Amino acid sequence: MKILLVGATGTLGRQIAKKAVQEGHEVRCIVRNPRKASFLQEWGCELTKGDLLIKDDITYALQDIEAVIDAATCRPDDSKSIYETDWEGKLNLFNQCEQKGVKRIIFLSILLTEEFRNVPLMDVKFCTEKLLEKSEFNYTIFKCAAFMQGVIGQFAIPILDSQAVWMSGAPTKIAYINTQDMANIIVSSIDNSNTFRLSLPLVGPKAWNPNEIISLCEKYSNKKSKNF
Repeated sequence: MKILLVGATGTLGRQIAKKAVQEGHEVRCIVRNPRKASFLQEWGCELTKGDLLIKDDITYALQDIEAVIDAATCRPDDSKSIYETDWEGKLNLFNQCEQKGVKRIIFLSILLTEEFRNVPLMDVKFCTEKLLEKSEFNYTIFKCAAFMQGVIGQFAIPILDSQAVWMSGAPTKIAYINTQDMANIIVSSIDNSNTFRLSLPLVGPKAWNPNEIISLCEKYSNKKSKNF
């Protein structure tokens, strides 16, 4: 299929781009800075410069597109608010999809958005989920858990460097999942009608608490952590 991928330079987005190309899909990535996204072109993706806040950019990017994968999330250093960047951008994208007759949309959300609407990012994801559920699109919403890659920065590297490992006061178990595994599942759903108009959790096979992860890192590094 001919796919428009939004958020292709992100941790998960780039894995989706690579896997989709490997599976024979034609992948177009809408990016704000093509120079920083040149690696996607090297993998076989087509790049188009654009911003979701500019309707003409979206219209151009959607030419001949059959499916949209939205893996975009507002970046911490973005000068605009998350409600402007993410919410208004989503409205522009979906409105243009409707006008261009693009029915297939895959949206990457976050697990348990309904429980944390006081957090702006979770609120925007929740509202987007509800918007899709009320639409006529053949959507699939993947409610993602934390990336396994995040364990490296949060736990493994500090332990290897004899630095402090920071934990919240009430640590919870998280079913981390590798972004490559996530990409495999997402790409396999693109033309799978059994996933249409569904919200699906996308989580790892086991939930881990911070102490369990720290113990594993200590075991394989032969170093003790400094916890705070």
